[in-house]
Amino acid sequence: MEQPAISDYGFLSDCRSGALVGRDGSIDWWCPDRFDSPSVFGRILDPDAGHWRLAPLAAGRVERSYHPDTLVLRTVHHTPEGSVAVTDALAAEVGARGHQLGMNSPAVLLRVVEGLSGRVRMRLDFTPRPEYGLLTPYLHEQDGGGVLATAGPVTLVLRGGGLRLRADRDGVRHGFEVGAGETVGFDLAYAPAYGPPPARLDPVFTLAETVRAWEAYRETHTYDGRYPEPVRFSATVLTGLTYTRSGAVAAALTTSLPEQVGGDRNYDYRYSWLRDFSLTMRAFWVAACPDETTRLFAWAARSIGRIGDRPVPVLFGLEGERDIAEHEQDQLRGWAGSRPVRVGNDAWRQRQLDVPGEMLHAVWRLRDYLGEPFDEQLREMVVGLAEEVAANWRRPDRGMWETRDAERHYLSSKVLCWAALEKAVTLAPRLGERADPRRWAAIRDEIRSTVLREGWNDRIGAYTGAFGSAELDASALLLPVLDFLDARDPRMRSTIEAVERELGTDDGLVRRWATDPAGFVLCSFWLVECLVLAGERERARVLFEKVLGHANDVGLFAEQIDLTTGAQLGNTPQALSHIGLINAAWRLTDPDWT
Repeated sequence: MEQPAISDYGFLSDCRSGALVGRDGSIDWWCPDRFDSPSVFGRILDPDAGHWRLAPLAAGRVERSYHPDTLVLRTVHHTPEGSVAVTDALAAEVGARGHQLGMNSPAVLLRVVEGLSGRVRMRLDFTPRPEYGLLTPYLHEQDGGGVLATAGPVTLVLRGGGLRLRADRDGVRHGFEVGAGETVGFDLAYAPAYGPPPARLDPVFTLAETVRAWEAYRETHTYDGRYPEPVRFSATVLTGLTYTRSGAVAAALTTSLPEQVGGDRNYDYRYSWLRDFSLTMRAFWVAACPDETTRLFAWAARSIGRIGDRPVPVLFGLEGERDIAEHEQDQLRGWAGSRPVRVGNDAWRQRQLDVPGEMLHAVWRLRDYLGEPFDEQLREMVVGLAEEVAANWRRPDRGMWETRDAERHYLSSKVLCWAALEKAVTLAPRLGERADPRRWAAIRDEIRSTVLREGWNDRIGAYTGAFGSAELDASALLLPVLDFLDARDPRMRSTIEAVERELGTDDGLVRRWATDPAGFVLCSFWLVECLVLAGERERARVLFEKVLGHANDVGLFAEQIDLTTGAQLGNTPQALSHIGLINAAWRLTDPDWT
């Protein structure tokens, strides 16, 4: 089997979990219980790890689009026999409207086939493989034409409206025809083995209800800036990556899609990173998603808990779990042979000094909604984070790129330590007697002078990735974005020019460092922001539109873009890529926004 490109996939979500459906009509990824649960379809990571394909027998031209303001995907297949549309969605609860989306998702995949012209022969191939391909289920034909699949902790029921599906030992393979004006609906319902049975839904009716639920949700949000269509869609993607029950935003839908084909930097991104927190809050703020903003903040505050001797970890599980220990799934061959395939992420064990800065920046942004003074629990958290920075900022850490070699004094970590105390000083009047703004301000100023002295490299004329390093790093672009330095400052201007010259490409991409084989989408949008702040709005606009051109046919971004082929790489869809898009678009709208 030829490996589909990462950009071939569209994204479905019910705000509990998500699925990936390819241009060929195959659903190759679905973890039905929640984003980070084991997959029942995992063919994106191994040809034998399960899939559900529904497509014409004859090959042809494919067109895809989302229903506006939804994650309901319509794929039109034009074949020699005629044309047919397949509309895919993860079902919303019937009657859900507004912010009810995702609260009681039934865990049902919907696929509705519509004949548009001619008479098209269709093929269904259904081979579930729960537990990341470890299990082959028993398949039982049911009265009414459905098929029950059971294995370990998983129960699945596949139904096709009016069709009698036949199962063999490995799966279901069924052919049928659809003519112009005819409709055939399928639903695949999941339930845990020892709980209530899977939901039974009318796929055509429930699909219409799901479209209405998404539309009603998006109607509660407004955006009045530049590039409204990609911004609204990116906000919809972020909503789709939000685990609604807690408010946490998953960094991506997938695990172990590689940063480099054949490489081993393949990590599980189905968790929520505090380092991404401030950027995510900014994006929700821009896209006018106030409920998402406050719920995400409440999740983070609850997840952190009482601050003690252990540093606040950089990421949590979707319900605030700390221990998400990493292990390898040796039975999976990996996307395009890129191994290992990992579940869990040991970055939770790392020391990363930037985390308090992200949290305190978020508190500062929400300060007018959090009361004056803050309640006792919030005061304790803010003071605890400020004191953690004051005690530890001189220590080395793993940095925002989560290196797995030696700890270093990373520039971006120190700048976020500065940002933490800068915000803590500003918030001090709301923090009660434990606040120590005079001492915090003195340490803040010491951090700033240290960064300006130790972070600058005279030989290359730029701020570098770590103290004493001669290696450029795109994270230096955060200095003006975080208001640490004016983008017009001569040294900052020199740094921006060096990053653009040495790490940038003609098609708008920016690598994280010189040996990085791919452009990092978020860094490309950071450069857009820096150019706006430096007064070069037209250059920023041109760059922004070049980066937009790297999205796939339905507007989705993975984490990175291959510099040679233009192919998307890394986990997908990547929250940070869409966050960067939203923030850069608003920067082009309002350069003075902070």
